[in-house]
Amino acid sequence: MVNRGKWGAAAVAGLMATAVLAAQEPARKAKAPNAPYLKLAEAWPDAETMRQRKIEAEKRPLFAGDEPLALTLKADFKAINKDRTENSTRRYPGTFSMGGDSSSAIPVDLGSRGHSRLNARTCGWVPLRVVFKKKDVAGTVFDGQSSLKLVTHCRDNDDFEQHVLREYVPYRIYGLLSPIAFRARLAKVAYVDAASGKTLTTRYGMFIEDDSDVARRAGARSVDLPRTQFKDLDPESLMTMSLFEYMIANTDVSIFKLHNIKLMVTEQHTTYPVPYDFDYSGLVDAPYASPNPKLGIASVRDRIYRGPCESEADFDRVLEKFRAKKAEVMGLFDSVADLNAGYRKQARSYLEGFYSATDRSHLRKTLVDGCVRAPAM
Repeated sequence: MVNRGKWGAAAVAGLMATAVLAAQEPARKAKAPNAPYLKLAEAWPDAETMRQRKIEAEKRPLFAGDEPLALTLKADFKAINKDRTENSTRRYPGTFSMGGDSSSAIPVDLGSRGHSRLNARTCGWVPLRVVFKKKDVAGTVFDGQSSLKLVTHCRDNDDFEQHVLREYVPYRIYGLLSPIAFRARLAKVAYVDAASGKTLTTRYGMFIEDDSDVARRAGARSVDLPRTQFKDLDPESLMTMSLFEYMIANTDVSIFKLHNIKLMVTEQHTTYPVPYDFDYSGLVDAPYASPNPKLGIASVRDRIYRGPCESEADFDRVLEKFRAKKAEVMGLFDSVADLNAGYRKQARSYLEGFYSATDRSHLRKTLVDGCVRAPAM
């Protein structure tokens, strides 16, 4: 495998020099495109501070267990679900409480977020960003959290609720394959109208770990580096991620455009890609999901490998991790109690197709011979 994954010394020096000059010119406010390089130019904490931050992030109570939380979220959901502006900064007051215990209410600010699921024709309920004050969550399951994504049920029916459970599984799968992965936690959420006190619905939702904590656990920083290519990334992580996306048939991802990817950059300038948001994958098979016509596939269920082209030996070496974890991967579907039994069977069969196509007797035909060389995805 080619040696890549770290920026060249000259490139790093140039970026750092540009960032330092920008930081030294207070009269000229840094433009947004310079922001990631300014972040990289910041001094790194000492080793002990990095170690403590990693320990704290790893021990967040929200992700200490896998059993679904029982929560009540009270807010003006009529107003929130009308806010369909992408990257909206509007925030709406609300409270979280454990189960129905109002005495445990935690004040929060809520906002809409997302892209395709913000479209009212797609989802009646918007995905949420939940903002906490650390003093309010001390000693609770949200201890240490300041901002979290909450994946909601999209539409208020059983089928769409099932898709939250379906999307939860890929997060767990990737966590088995890579230590640098977003953690997720299911919650059964009762959504209560703040004005009337009426429970509007009770549905499964899913909290996604904040990227800052993923970075702390990786000893890195989350940096949105534009126009990233395969050669800029850690080869092992890139191959693992690319094969995982092929496994679940997810093409709704772009490293170059930073779409559904976060980049974790270490002090040594090693860059790890970390995927998220899997509702457009074939494994989840959301009813609104469709592939990009440019890819030449008819359905999101069709697999297409879009990662770097490597030798048969390199593919086989990384795939060995997938084979070693197969029993655990298949067992995940039984660990989600309310996941539809028919889907569990269907999902296992779908993943068996991946394992069959990538075994040693088919690997060259599946991944090597037909691989389309490209600098990025």
